[in-house]
Amino acid sequence: MTLIKSISGIRGTIGGPAGQGLTPLDVVKYTAAYGAWAAAQPGASKLIVIGRDARLSGEMVSRLVAGTLQGLGFDVLDLGLSTTPTVEMAVPAKQAAGGIILTASHNPKQWNALKLLDAQGEFLSAEAGERVLALAESEAVEFAPVTKLGTYSTDEAFLAEHIQAILASPLVDVAAIKAKNFRVVVDAVNSSGGIAVPQLLAALGVETVEKIHCEPTGDFAHNPEPLPEHLRDIAKVLEKGGFDLGIVVDPDVDRLALVSENGEMFGEEYTLVAVADYVLGYHGGGNTVSNLSSTRALRDVTEKHGGTYTAAAVGEVNVVTKMKETNAVIGGEGNGGIIFPELHYGRDALVGIALFLTHLAKSGLAMSRLRNSYPSYFISKNKIELTPEIDTDQVLVQMEQRYAKQPVNTIDGVKIEFDKEWVHLRKSNTEPIIRIYAESDSNATADHLAQKIIADIKEIILAK
Repeated sequence: MTLIKSISGIRGTIGGPAGQGLTPLDVVKYTAAYGAWAAAQPGASKLIVIGRDARLSGEMVSRLVAGTLQGLGFDVLDLGLSTTPTVEMAVPAKQAAGGIILTASHNPKQWNALKLLDAQGEFLSAEAGERVLALAESEAVEFAPVTKLGTYSTDEAFLAEHIQAILASPLVDVAAIKAKNFRVVVDAVNSSGGIAVPQLLAALGVETVEKIHCEPTGDFAHNPEPLPEHLRDIAKVLEKGGFDLGIVVDPDVDRLALVSENGEMFGEEYTLVAVADYVLGYHGGGNTVSNLSSTRALRDVTEKHGGTYTAAAVGEVNVVTKMKETNAVIGGEGNGGIIFPELHYGRDALVGIALFLTHLAKSGLAMSRLRNSYPSYFISKNKIELTPEIDTDQVLVQMEQRYAKQPVNTIDGVKIEFDKEWVHLRKSNTEPIIRIYAESDSNATADHLAQKIIADIKEIILAK
């Protein structure tokens, strides 16, 4: 597996020969480039915050990152075993120059990555990310003399500050949650969520918590991406009865998936829909943002509350930028990523849990009934593999022209709308494929729409 380099960070598998995956040499190289970029920012402090998820390579990678930053003259504050949103909040709270989160998010245990943050605790802009990559390739990084090496300190208590900030939100009603005596099952896939989620639930007054895969060993009990096919263990517990809901987070706790009391998936896409419904109701309206590949249900719920929905290009940094532009009160991504700007501009499963439990408590409904109260859509996810000589960009241009009579959005690939159905075509940045997502009010119709688009693409290719 080759190293995957993007503006938001560096990702790869651990182990193997040099030139394959994320090696210790790569960790030092890209950390040094990031540090050089951070040091060059106007008024930059000499502090960098780091934190990691529980994956097996995390401690080793963390030591490499900390040592490299010290070698650049930065003081390092290490949150230790933490969450992505916790590190994001710590950066501005500690007035740091930036932060690095050591996590490969939903990737399997052999992966790790450096997620890079600016001084606001947000992912780097495209311009900043490109600068870091250029510095890494040029290796034009100057290290500090021995008399000016940075210091190293730890703060494993900042998670408690993160949780207190969540409880302080007027939208989080601890009394309402406590009064419901919710019985909750948690699956934290053997990572940081095994510490963070039970701690949050205790602070919210939830006394009955069944923990599965919550030991933060990093030896993930199942594929860590919170998709239905990976969540059979928690579903089986809920199917037996006796619990009100299930909570699932990914290894770095920025994605939230929910399971209903009967063991049925609430739907990752509907995490944001439900939380947005509550936030919009609280505010009496407001604007929302999600990416182009997320469900239309968010738009329906937003318009029901009299607000305006806006679609952003795929990628958290793009969603955050659009949220700021539109003054959105809630936003995120359909993969279970909740961005609540009152707290911070980053996906945060912990604040998502607190807002959702408040919503569930105030609704008086069972999870399954709450889910059935929302418009029901189904997304069909497909891809078509292309040979390297095919001009993928030209294929997308011709698809745009073919469907010119329909509403088309081209800010990120091509999204074509058909009444309440849509299809989104995006090319991969790492392999010669086009991803094709289609949504409709039934699985069969969504699949049919996707296959129709795939047939169109093949026709365009053959015509050449």
